[in-house]
Amino acid sequence: MEETFRWFGPADAVRLHEIRQAGARGIVTALHDIPYGEVWPVEAIMERKRLIEADASLGLRWSVVESLPVHENIKLGEGDLRPLFDNYRTSLRNLAACGIFTVCYNFMPLLDWMRTDLAYPQPGGALALRFDAHLHAAFDCFMLERPGAVAEFPPEVLTRAKEWFDASTEADRQRLLDTIMAGLPGAYTRYDVPGLKAVLARYDGFSAADLRANLKRFLEEVVPTAEEVGVRLCMHPDDPPRPLFGLPRIVSNAEDLAFIVESVPSPANGITLCTGSLGAGAGNDLPAITRRFAPHIHFAHLRNVKRDPDGSFMESEHLDGDVDMVAVIAALHAEEQRRLREGRADWQIPIRPDHGQVLLDDGNRKAHPGYPLVGRLRGLAELRGVMKAVAALA
Repeated sequence: MEETFRWFGPADAVRLHEIRQAGARGIVTALHDIPYGEVWPVEAIMERKRLIEADASLGLRWSVVESLPVHENIKLGEGDLRPLFDNYRTSLRNLAACGIFTVCYNFMPLLDWMRTDLAYPQPGGALALRFDAHLHAAFDCFMLERPGAVAEFPPEVLTRAKEWFDASTEADRQRLLDTIMAGLPGAYTRYDVPGLKAVLARYDGFSAADLRANLKRFLEEVVPTAEEVGVRLCMHPDDPPRPLFGLPRIVSNAEDLAFIVESVPSPANGITLCTGSLGAGAGNDLPAITRRFAPHIHFAHLRNVKRDPDGSFMESEHLDGDVDMVAVIAALHAEEQRRLREGRADWQIPIRPDHGQVLLDDGNRKAHPGYPLVGRLRGLAELRGVMKAVAALA
């Protein structure tokens, strides 16, 4: 497997030489400054590529795009979408012309991810990301006051949510809002509660079936171009894999993944296996999902979670959680060996240590939530050990 590391560009608190020290050679990045829906010009792509490769002694390369974002109007199916589809296709052609062939993206409405705590204390002072079901309910039912929200939560979760809300201060509620807003894509404005209500109103009456139909249309529009230029598109699952604030989610389980790859059958139409996102769903068997969809996996995010019975979860250490990471890596290794036997030049699956706990001096940097240096270095080292052992025993 190709070891990669996510890098948010020149403003990232983690530097390229530090990524090399962590042992990764592949860089996972994107042109975050380009507004959603606009073309990624060849010049901008090449400038980022030159930056990554500037120090030849590091041996780094731009391995994966994460993400080439899908405009919100495409998800909603609103307006004349032809220019947006044209721009997306042009960006794919430009990336291929620059030698970048793996493109991760997602189809989550509005929120790319959601947590309720970005610094959940761990033994020894480490900090983890956490999603608490009762805080999700408190925000949805008592801060947003979304019509119908109360009926969507179990009674015990609602009871805890109301207790928290009644005891909370204005500062507590603002902190929760700020934490949830961290999951908005970087190009988006952060909202206060009235602003979030207004933007959510765009999705009133919008169903999972509507979103799924718009996803199929998107795939029909862009996959042929990706196949033509040799790009491997890989859809990222929902994070977490459940509806949020009335927003539908359609990439949350094995059936959803099957819909994606079967909608437009093509080597260019694949998935990003995210063990953390899918692992937060109690019904998702990650080793089984990996084996089932192995031929369609073009990229993998490897992280672990510990789930609670009420649907809460915490991002745990990479090898210590409810996901059987050894079995997942064994399935990925088996798929790589199958591709090698076929004689494929692109047999390696890029993997990255997805997220990481804040460890040691990570707290001194202002890294993106989930992306500290030391926490991910530890994760990659642990995953590397499993990969070596699996390969030796295969």
